[in-house]
Amino acid sequence: MIKLTVFTPTYNRGYCLHQCYESLKKQTNKHFIWLIIDDGSTDNTETLVKQWIEEQELNINYVKQANQGMHGAHNTAYETIDTELNVCLDSDDMFHEEAVDRILSFWKAYGSNKVSGFVALNANEEGDILGSELPKGITSSTLFDLYYKHGITGDKKLIYRTEVAKNFPYPLFEGEKYVGLAYKYYKLDEQYPLLLMNQVVCLVEYRSDGSTMNMLRQYKTNPKGFAFYRHQLMTLSLANTTFKFRQAIHYVSSSLLSKNKAFFKESPAPWLTVAALPFGVCLYVYINLKFLKELKGSH
Repeated sequence: MIKLTVFTPTYNRGYCLHQCYESLKKQTNKHFIWLIIDDGSTDNTETLVKQWIEEQELNINYVKQANQGMHGAHNTAYETIDTELNVCLDSDDMFHEEAVDRILSFWKAYGSNKVSGFVALNANEEGDILGSELPKGITSSTLFDLYYKHGITGDKKLIYRTEVAKNFPYPLFEGEKYVGLAYKYYKLDEQYPLLLMNQVVCLVEYRSDGSTMNMLRQYKTNPKGFAFYRHQLMTLSLANTTFKFRQAIHYVSSSLLSKNKAFFKESPAPWLTVAALPFGVCLYVYINLKFLKELKGSH
């Protein structure tokens, strides 16, 4: 019985998606499904994937949908997956050749329904760990506490139980294509901890067309999604007032960008929002100025 789905959201990444494919073909353990969510690609992605399916090297499930953005592709993945575990492999990344074996072996040894899954390490293509290792001396933690209590740095790889990963679907806002993926992760943190696996699973490369490199543009073009994300983070039971105040600043800025006049009324922390107002206005002005400067520079 297959217990793991590796899912890959992709949009016009035909030029690099083959790296995912090659890394998955090299896996020492092939007991997994590769679910590809094609988020409305207009390049050669569909042709490539159909060719790979015909090669029968991997168990591939291909789903194509109208473009919704990364979070929409994640929604479709969670609706589709029926294995016990799932892990996201981004379209420009590669798996360590022992990734699947490490995931399945770790879960067989330590997995339980008392956790949401486990967190593992990412490395660059040279094998250097991104940021810090996971803290020694503890076996579990929420993702939130790993970053804000234990002070780890760098992106990590999350392997979730599908049963709980299906909770907290991302909302879709008309005309927008972005909601922070951590919304789901931090909501799951309020219900379960994650186990810690100090082993490398994924080899990561950041590209100029990825979300990380285009965050300023994301702020400007997806204000409702960002406002929702910050609104939700202001309600986190795991967070302290300082964290929530930072979220309130962004909530004000994104609400102004989306021209939402009711943001005070809709705020989960009205007094915190009042205190954040001048800082949020400044951030709003800064984003607009930077965006205009970027536009002028591109012409």
